[in-house]
Amino acid sequence: MIMNQQDFNVKELNYTIRSARKSDAKDLSELRLQIDGETENMNRERGEAFIDEEGFEKIIEADTNHPRNLFLVAEVDGKLVGYLRCVGNDLKRFLHKAEFGLGVRKEFWGYGIGKNLMKESISWADTNSIKKIVLDVIETNHNAIKLYKRLGFEIEGIMKNDKILSDGKYYHTYIMGRFKD
Repeated sequence: MIMNQQDFNVKELNYTIRSARKSDAKDLSELRLQIDGETENMNRERGEAFIDEEGFEKIIEADTNHPRNLFLVAEVDGKLVGYLRCVGNDLKRFLHKAEFGLGVRKEFWGYGIGKNLMKESISWADTNSIKKIVLDVIETNHNAIKLYKRLGFEIEGIMKNDKILSDGKYYHTYIMGRFKD
């Protein structure tokens, strides 16, 4: 699905949030690779589950044509710095639900990019009969957890000892959801 472009100015940084276009595919491949290597908050390490330009072209096309999918990007000075992807479900028992994942380059943390990506997607979900939004987040990502709670999400469950980080220790993953009546 396509959303209207939104422009933001936060702490003197101008950025745009818009729907992903097929022409973004190469940049998205590089962006995802970079973000995966900048933090252990993501599910993947750098290079794991790599999606090339052609793979992103297919994802963008499918999401653009699917009524319960949304793929947003954040752009600064013509360069992609973040993304959010929402994937709905075609099973009748889950038509009301979508799952989100997002990433923002570490250099651009603190400018509200993740928050504004989420707000745009929540607004989209609320106007498109998506009643429940779910995501998972590692227990150590305190900033994200606080943000999600401020946006109406609550912790619905914990997957214990779900991830192993570079320190060799196991960490829990929180399943968070937001339900709109």
